[in-house]
Amino acid sequence: MTSLPPNYRALVIGSNGSIGSAFVQSLTLDPSCAGVEQLSRATSPGFDLNCEQSIEDSLAPLKGQGGFDLIIDATGALILKGVGPEKSLNAVKASTLGEALWVNCIGPTVILKNLVPLLKQNRCIYAKLSARVGSISDNKLGGWYSYRASKAAFNMVLQTAAIEQHRKNPQSIFVALQPGTVASPLSAPFVDQSKTLTPQDSVLQMLASLDRLIPSGRAQFIDYKGAPIAW
Repeated sequence: MTSLPPNYRALVIGSNGSIGSAFVQSLTLDPSCAGVEQLSRATSPGFDLNCEQSIEDSLAPLKGQGGFDLIIDATGALILKGVGPEKSLNAVKASTLGEALWVNCIGPTVILKNLVPLLKQNRCIYAKLSARVGSISDNKLGGWYSYRASKAAFNMVLQTAAIEQHRKNPQSIFVALQPGTVASPLSAPFVDQSKTLTPQDSVLQMLASLDRLIPSGRAQFIDYKGAPIAW
């Protein structure tokens, strides 16, 4: 990435997923990147997005390592305990909605809270994988209640954090990233995998889009090509 300082430091949360691991691979190959830290359920200590203390314990060792120029949170889930997205309001269950909010909003908010202080001053980027279905304005088909609501909820958290952080560092960038439809276990039940992006292709285009972003004082919601998505 050319917009970040030479020897920039990166952190990828959710690094064992299809997209998270592709981020780690691409950043490791970038000669300008001095190092990539990674955290996932498979690293030690691992974390559980449903448990605040677990998240804080897993992030604690990072606080003594210095700041990061780029942080990517690639966590999230669409299918929860074997239950896929609802097709109608009648199918919504409080337990499923609560689980979606924990995994896609509350857990990532705890991550955000703990990692924002680790962002370096001057130009730095905090990117969270999001989804186009998290856009309230772009909702044309309905359905997917819990997933939509949880993604939209975190979009608000990210926007609010961006406004607060801008007062401390006007060069900070917060962004919700829509990776496109990527070949992965998450998308497999819903789309023909032959018509999807590879994780590597998606990540390369997302990194190029991040490189082009200009600090605005607000969070930005973009797709993998860099095109803006309405909140």
